[in-house]
This record gives sequence, C-alpha cells and structure tokens, in this order.
Amino acid sequence: MKSLLKIYTDGGARGNPGPAAAGVVIFNEQGKLIGKYSKFLGETTNNQAEYQAVIFALEKARQLKGTTLKLHLDSEIVVQQLNRKYKIKDSGLAALFVKIWNTGQSFKSIEYNYIPREKNKLADSQVNLCLDQYTKA
Repeated sequence: MKSLLKIYTDGGARGNPGPAAAGVVIFNEQGKLIGKYSKFLGETTNNQAEYQAVIFALEKARQLKGTTLKLHLDSEIVVQQLNRKYKIKDSGLAALFVKIWNTGQSFKSIEYNYIPREKNKLADSQVNLCLDQYTKA
C-alpha cells in the first residue's frame, strides 16, 4: 500500500542564533489537510531550525504511516544539501543531515523540493505561532 504525504516544513529563529521553532503541515494524496504541527527548539540558528523541521516532519510522517514523502521547504541551501548537491561544511548541520538520512531509510521514497517563501505560509505560520507562545514570557 502506497501512502503519499505532501509535507511543508519551515524552521526559523528570531535572531541567528536565537529562540527557534519548527513548523510542519501535512496533506494526504488527495490534498486534504491531515495536520499542522509546531515544536519549540530552544536557542539555535535558522539553518539548524530548518533541518530540525525536516526531522520533525519525518517523525510525524512515520506516525501517520506515510511511505512516499514529498517535502517542500523554502530554504534553497537546505534542499540542495539534502539532495546532496551542496556540501555541508558545518559539523552541527552534518550531524542533523545524518539523522535525516538515517530516519529517511524507513520510507520508500523521499523528495526534497524548494518552494518560494510565499508558497510556504502555512508552515511559516506554525513557526511564528510557536515562537510567539514561547517568547512572550
């Protein structure tokens, strides 16, 4: 049984580094919204937040029993690194890449696609809602 999930991810930090969050929005094959998720990441950089958003998305996809994933990110550098077109020079990002690679082995296939920021508003709003919650203390 093939279970295709279309997933939008975003990670962001207020300040770089600063308080950060991950946002994930998942649709099924028919385009129906399955879930919107966010997670506070603590202090980190924008790129680390983008990577952690992908890890968070893979964990959610596994819970939803997805087998074929199409991920959409608005970070071109992260997409190029995940597609192994760009080298990863930062050791912190390299460790996150390895975690994504290992987690990804449990799926039939994963595609990483770059989309412009304006096409990623749902995932971005999850990041901001989460950050607003955690930074208003």
